[in-house]
Amino acid sequence: MQIISRRKTDTSMGHVYADIELINSVDLTLSKRHIIGEEEVKRMNLRILVDTGVFMLTINESIQEVLQLPFIEKRRAQLADGRFVECDVVGPVEIHFKNRTATGSAMLLEGDAEPL
Repeated sequence: MQIISRRKTDTSMGHVYADIELINSVDLTLSKRHIIGEEEVKRMNLRILVDTGVFMLTINESIQEVLQLPFIEKRRAQLADGRFVECDVVGPVEIHFKNRTATGSAMLLEGDAEPL
């Protein structure tokens, strides 16, 4: 079971956001091999809520529509409010933050849930 967030709402603390870029890693590989053009690589710039209790990047359906990340598996996850949900895991996705880059997968949350 994957726990998405252990964070509890606390109105005395401020929220921290980060500007990141998400890139479809499959597209990036195809572009490097000259199979698709660089302009065809699906990417998206986001201001995302930073949550230190999150164990995996979470994106919503709107972000997934743009990036079109491949399905990897289904996982059961616990949300910050204690509910359990079954989520698709998609990826790989390349994540750029300032001068750092990481590649991983993301849990897909329904609707326009706030990405973490």
